[in-house]
Amino acid sequence: MFERFSKDARDVVKSAFTYVEGGGGGSVEAEHLLLALLDREGSRGSFALAALGLGPDEREPVREALREARRRAGLSRAESDALAGLGIDVAEIVARVEEVHGVGAMSGDRKDTRWWSGRPSFGRAAKDVLEGSLRAALAQRDRHIGDEHLLLALTVRPGVPAEVLADHGVTYASLVRVLYGAGGEAKAG
Repeated sequence: MFERFSKDARDVVKSAFTYVEGGGGGSVEAEHLLLALLDREGSRGSFALAALGLGPDEREPVREALREARRRAGLSRAESDALAGLGIDVAEIVARVEEVHGVGAMSGDRKDTRWWSGRPSFGRAAKDVLEGSLRAALAQRDRHIGDEHLLLALTVRPGVPAEVLADHGVTYASLVRVLYGAGGEAKAG
């Protein structure tokens, strides 16, 4: 599949590995792909983000929201709300764990969880995004998978990245409008 990736899309994947190797966990996850996309400039994905109000100077709140979700062990608001419905206060659990083990203890950034080779691999969420990017490219009849397709795939996969992007006005529908105009209505599921 990677042979269909454009240079921009390959650079996003390489940058995602850099985030993991820099202490961001044991495997590449969807959050790492989003962080790598936020670093891009001069690509279709970065153009789309800027057109939707997330230019390079406006991306720090997205990074902060991802850091905060990581502190909550990667739980989305929907998951935290569901636990609250069961009487479980995620904020209280995070506070207690951090009181004992330090800030960020629930983030999953432990270095001793890597596969035996010492090289990070793709987690389930990242694999879903990569597969979704292929579906997004096919839905738009694009020959190659660009960073914009990774961004589209992040918006349709349930979880923290889609939630954070939606909070900042970046949804699948808004991206399709920016990237393809009114005619690009196909869904990349």
